[in-house]
Amino acid sequence: MPRTIVTLPTYNEAENIRLLIQELRALGLEVLVAEDNSPDGTWRIVAEMGEADSGVYLLHRLEKKGRGFAGAEAFSRALELGAERIVEMDADFSHQPRFIPDLLRALDSGADLAVGSRLVPGGQDVGRGWFRVQLTRFSCFYARLVLGLPIHDANSGFRAFTRAAMEKIRPDTLISAGPSIVHEVFARAQRLGLRMTEIPITFVERQRGTSELTLSRLLDGFVKVWRIRRLGR
Repeated sequence: MPRTIVTLPTYNEAENIRLLIQELRALGLEVLVAEDNSPDGTWRIVAEMGEADSGVYLLHRLEKKGRGFAGAEAFSRALELGAERIVEMDADFSHQPRFIPDLLRALDSGADLAVGSRLVPGGQDVGRGWFRVQLTRFSCFYARLVLGLPIHDANSGFRAFTRAAMEKIRPDTLISAGPSIVHEVFARAQRLGLRMTEIPITFVERQRGTSELTLSRLLDGFVKVWRIRRLGR
């Protein structure tokens, strides 16, 4: 299998990180955790696992914190490590490792970027209330419309990239500090003419830990997509 590194931007995921890394390693995948110095000690768990397993890497981030900065730095580091394919996912088990082989097969079939999608036939959104589900659907439609994206689940942070695609995206030049990095990467991939495909997944509401996604962050996302659109022009 081509060398594949899974990147995990994390903050306060001590309840999930050990089990998730174990599941990813069982699939033969290397794991790179970009950790924003969580007060719950997530980085300590990753550091301990990395000492015992050469396939586990820790980026212990003390400055320029944020979901976007962590994700971009993890992409850059994965390229430095020689990854031939890069997977990004959340660390709370809302994105399940069992779908990664499907994403990688899509790359093998010619896609530059494979997206784990709740919004294509076969995809599901499980464990969240009606309002949250509808808000997500509207947010995805809005981002897709504003940015002219060819995908339905424009909020998905569960993605697999070929090395060539990530090199073209140039993660060291991404500027989003927060979750809007998801939209920034999609918009840049679209402008570059990368081939994107959606793979159905089941998105599951987290069972352990506390989500960092708030209503204010969601609303901020509606503004940020216009900024990303302007930057693209």
